[in-house]
Amino acid sequence: MSSLSVPARISSPAISTAKKRAAKLTLWPLVAATFFMVSGGTYGTEEIVHGAGYGRGIFILRLLPVLWCLPTAFMIGELSSALPAEGGYYEWVRRGLGNFWGFQEAWLSFAASIFDMAIYPTLFGFYLKQMSPWFGTESHAVLAGLFVVVTCAILNVAGIRVVGITSLWLFFLLSVPFAVIVVMAPFKVGALTISHGAADATGLGLLGGVLVAMWNYMGWDNASTIAQEVERPQRTYPRAMIAAVVLVSLTYILPFLAVYFTGIPASAFEAEGAWAAVAGLIGGKILGFEWLRLLIVVGGMMSAFGMFNALVMSYSRLPLAMARDGMLPKIFAKTSAKTKAPWVAILVCAGCWALCLGLKFEKLVTLDIMLYGASLMLEFVTLVVLRIREPALKRGFRVPGGLTGAVIAGIFPLLLMSLAMVKSGSETILGINGMAFGGIIIAGGFVLYWATKHLRRSVIAPAATPNAASSE
Repeated sequence: MSSLSVPARISSPAISTAKKRAAKLTLWPLVAATFFMVSGGTYGTEEIVHGAGYGRGIFILRLLPVLWCLPTAFMIGELSSALPAEGGYYEWVRRGLGNFWGFQEAWLSFAASIFDMAIYPTLFGFYLKQMSPWFGTESHAVLAGLFVVVTCAILNVAGIRVVGITSLWLFFLLSVPFAVIVVMAPFKVGALTISHGAADATGLGLLGGVLVAMWNYMGWDNASTIAQEVERPQRTYPRAMIAAVVLVSLTYILPFLAVYFTGIPASAFEAEGAWAAVAGLIGGKILGFEWLRLLIVVGGMMSAFGMFNALVMSYSRLPLAMARDGMLPKIFAKTSAKTKAPWVAILVCAGCWALCLGLKFEKLVTLDIMLYGASLMLEFVTLVVLRIREPALKRGFRVPGGLTGAVIAGIFPLLLMSLAMVKSGSETILGINGMAFGGIIIAGGFVLYWATKHLRRSVIAPAATPNAASSE
């Protein structure tokens, strides 16, 4: 029986059902949360078209959902429906490959989060200073970042439903200005060609564009860590993954197609935040006011806030699951009596990310992909191993094609990951070769596993996952 069940003295089935539903995430809030864990909207895609040009950029944005997103969504759909456990991908890998690799899976995710989570409050401040120059100074920008961290921590402590509904509303609101761009663009066909000259691609190339697109399309498994807080996860996860793939792809492709026909060249997307300038061109001025530009700026703030908010929900469930397994101190397993939110894990994680706000992190795209991709490969291996070892495991959804289909599903993500590793070998991070730097971080997980062995129980049973009981 679920830990969210009401006490036995409350006999009314209606009351019991209402309370259970009030504490869990349903389909569309889960889709919205996944959308923010992966994308956060059209923002962040500027470099793809600016560097690779419209033709190759749009081709990349159409290709990646087929080669990268759908295989990943299928894998997550099967493992989430088979093992809807708190901790998600960590529990999958631990069950399929053992405690050591389960620990490495969690470590790789946390390591990637260090490079990711400081970015979103910074982006919030970036858009905010376009509305108020006061936030242009470093100290004031850090205050804006702290506002994001603290507010998202409070929302997460308030419970998963609050985060899910917030994500759903933010999705609708930030989509409005891009929907306006798509609607208005046909009336501007060829009218804005002169605005920025005739320059097009700037040398990012097809491979560089693919890597940036991979960064914009990654994070699908983050939603799996909250599986025990999702209503009917066996049915909900496969549907949510497919719906999110479609939504994310459309929010990337449609605005660029629309802008292409206006005649605005790819060089207009020269810098991050260029969507605001493009929106100003398309929307024009009303009484001297660039109204569509303002909508894009506000949407950018909502995007950054929504991404941080959803990822706090995802990452905070890892310490919870690991503490329950004896992999971390038991204090991380503490949850709110009312909302079941892991408040200790939320506050500790938020505090760590807040400490990173003053640092000058760049978008280390290839490093992010390297760490995330390594964890993703463990999940694809787990998919195949569980098909072989536990063929009778109840799966609400299966990757098509039997065992062969499960193997093939991981081929294209593996090839794309290999490209990222080759690319990282030509970059330098803190004076160290990019691939070597990533290798050091990965090796750190091996060291930590050995250093924390005293925390683990002598025998840790496989994850006890209510495969059938939680399906309804």
